[in-house]
Amino acid sequence: MSIRDSFRRWNTFRRTVRELESLDDRQLNDLGISRGDIRYVARDHAERI
Repeated sequence: MSIRDSFRRWNTFRRTVRELESLDDRQLNDLGISRGDIRYVARDHAERI
């Protein structure tokens, strides 16, 4: 994995965490995500890119 890929994944992770943390609990629940799962979901998303 190149430095560019690592940075892109890290940036995607941080952006996803910020976006999910900005949602209220009802919106997260509609997506099937709890507050405790945000980092796991973001990490999974970033690794798929």
